[in-house]
Amino acid sequence: MHSRPLRSLSRIFVVGCAVGLGASTLLAQNSTGNTSKAAAQAEPPASKVDIFAGYSYASPNASVKIPGGASIGYPGEVRYSSIDEGAMGSVNYYFNRYVGAQIEVGAHPDGKNDGAMTAQAGLVGRYPMEDMVPFVHFDVGGVRLGGPYKQPYTWGPALTVGGGLDYNLPWFGGHLGLRLFQADYEYWHVNFGPQPPFPTGGRANVPVARLSTGLIWHIGSITPPPPVTYSCAISPDSVYPGDPATVTGTVTNLNPKKTATYSWTGTNGVTVSGNASTGSIDTANLAPGAYTVTGHVSEGQKIGQFADCTATLTVKQFEPPTISCSANPTTVQPGGTATISAQGVSPQNRPLTYTYSASAGQVSGSGNSATLDTSGAPSGPITVTCTVQDDKGQTASGTTTVNVEAPPPPPPAAPKVKQLCSITFDRDTRRPARVDNEAKACLDDVALNLQQQADASAVLVGEAASNERHADRLAAERAVNTKDYLVKEKGIDASRITVRTGTQGNKEVENYLVPSGANFENDVPGTTTVDESAVKVQPRNRAARRHRARRAAPKK
Repeated sequence: MHSRPLRSLSRIFVVGCAVGLGASTLLAQNSTGNTSKAAAQAEPPASKVDIFAGYSYASPNASVKIPGGASIGYPGEVRYSSIDEGAMGSVNYYFNRYVGAQIEVGAHPDGKNDGAMTAQAGLVGRYPMEDMVPFVHFDVGGVRLGGPYKQPYTWGPALTVGGGLDYNLPWFGGHLGLRLFQADYEYWHVNFGPQPPFPTGGRANVPVARLSTGLIWHIGSITPPPPVTYSCAISPDSVYPGDPATVTGTVTNLNPKKTATYSWTGTNGVTVSGNASTGSIDTANLAPGAYTVTGHVSEGQKIGQFADCTATLTVKQFEPPTISCSANPTTVQPGGTATISAQGVSPQNRPLTYTYSASAGQVSGSGNSATLDTSGAPSGPITVTCTVQDDKGQTASGTTTVNVEAPPPPPPAAPKVKQLCSITFDRDTRRPARVDNEAKACLDDVALNLQQQADASAVLVGEAASNERHADRLAAERAVNTKDYLVKEKGIDASRITVRTGTQGNKEVENYLVPSGANFENDVPGTTTVDESAVKVQPRNRAARRHRARRAAPKK
């Protein structure tokens, strides 16, 4: 054997890991479309027979003391060195998913009388997963070992213990796999004995570190038992609080040789009693809403030996009560009474209580009957509200109406005098009683009111300031001139207009509309009637005065 540094072991290990990681990435890229299929299986498939062949590296850690070595220049021990080039193969036959038997051979030649071959058999254990399969094995057999210095190949016993990690590749229908690494500890024992005529021989007790990698061919399949399935249903699945409900589970693929264990749990305070495939649900204290009940059945703790199921229970809100409300009689005299009758109904026959209220008057009573007293209530409709409440706090209301007749109406009030606009006389100092153009808008409104109310009359109250000369006569002239405008220019019948004087002390004429039936002197006291025959009308302009003067002159 040729001397090699032990760091070769590290290099081989790194190469094996790199190959494994590359294969892992490739498999992840090619298995994306099968995720749902794999997830649906309770356990990944496992092969029946695995055939492995690949590269192997061995690193013996021992030496041989050569008898008579001093005579040939080897007074001490001669050490074995690493064997970088080797091959290994094995066949595994599995009794079930996890345990099988193994036959393994290894060849690590390194020149004449300088190498090792092993043939062993033993047990192998594995744990199949979706992509990875870790394993351990223990083998016993023989080794044909050559010596480090001209010892001939000699058989001796060999022991192996170790393990590794296989990776399932996606090609060839899942038959091909990659052994990422196999790391073993071996022990070889060979007695070379004396080797005449050469001064060689000796005894070898060799611990060996071995690292292997290669390809695996999977044959056959160990099909796992069908997984346990569990479904459950609640009957009835919609209840009111306090109603009974039962959950029933249906399980398939149980192993009849095993005893199944059942349990039930609920969300948000749901209590389920029972440790069989049927449980009773307590709904007494549940608020309205949806609740989930979960069932669990188990024959063990391995995948496929237990299953869960869920079912939904709906707790309904109690339906509110309804009520009808009526009154007898429906019309009463002021201060009279009426009987109010209420009829409440609960769809779930819950206990009911009644209350009453009224928009006016007083209502009293309990149960489904009450009395309305209308004393002090105004005439017109009174709304009575009947309310019913169940023991869950749900309410309903209804109304009925009682009409209180109105007392006879009082006699109608006498019409009142209405004050209209006023016109002023403080702009024309030379003619202080003249109705100027500024007064037209006001007097047009007075005429319009008289035209719209044919049975009404008008009262014109003339006023004069106390410091004006002949104030009483001036006040009368202003009222008469205003009447003259309404009669001659607006066409109002003179008999509908009365002129009076007042004591307000203003240079104006106040215009009042007197509806039929109104009394002016009661509504506007303190005025004096004008003797129109004693007051001369003053025309509004000079042309009018000349025209009147010509008409009044005697004819020649």
